Amino acid sequence: MEETPSKTEQTENQENQAILDFGSSLIRTDRGTIYVLTIVGLIEGHQLLPSTSKSTKYEHVLPLLASVEGSDQIDGLLILLNNAGGDVEAGLAISELIASMKKPTVSLVLGGSHSIGVPMAVAAKRSFIAPSAAMTIHPVRLNGLVIGVPQTFYYFERIQERIIRFITDNSRVTREVLTAKMLNTGELAADVGSVIYGEEAVELGLIDQIGGLSQALDCLWEMIGQDQPGEKKEH
Repeated sequence: MEETPSKTEQTENQENQAILDFGSSLIRTDRGTIYVLTIVGLIEGHQLLPSTSKSTKYEHVLPLLASVEGSDQIDGLLILLNNAGGDVEAGLAISELIASMKKPTVSLVLGGSHSIGVPMAVAAKRSFIAPSAAMTIHPVRLNGLVIGVPQTFYYFERIQERIIRFITDNSRVTREVLTAKMLNTGELAADVGSVIYGEEAVELGLIDQIGGLSQALDCLWEMIGQDQPGEKKEH
């Protein structure tokens, strides 16, 4: 006769499956419970990416964030970022949801958080970046057929404005500095934009501070301990 798994074993199995499926896990201590969410690879939007590409699916992330915000068992959210950008609207949707959360949120850029990964990095109430990590800032790109009419360029401008406004509203970087880095023609080969590394990202006001996992966790525990409603940080 087979033994029925205990509740503890069932919980552990569910958490292990969550790590495999979504790259998420829980940190439980006497100080509280932290939900850890990883955003890696390309951000997949309305179109499926090839099976050979690592991706984060926005239809998975959005309900996860909603459940974290609504759960009485979770006290804070740690977001680990190592991504290559991806779908603009999917990335903005994730970013807006993170920014609208009341619970304490901390982001940590490891490796890189490029293109639409930049808004996701600044969306948390406090952001960290590893010294060796990078962030690529460049204008919006569209794949597929592009009709060369004024309406297309106006559409580009409006998408770009949405991204710029979100980044400047959720970090200390100014519009002038961000736009200059975005339109830089002297850094990327055959492309427009800039690659920003750890310390420079902090100096520009894009990210709050240099740090790694221990610093990010310490910050999140402190935010949880203050037991505040989680207002967005002021700059």
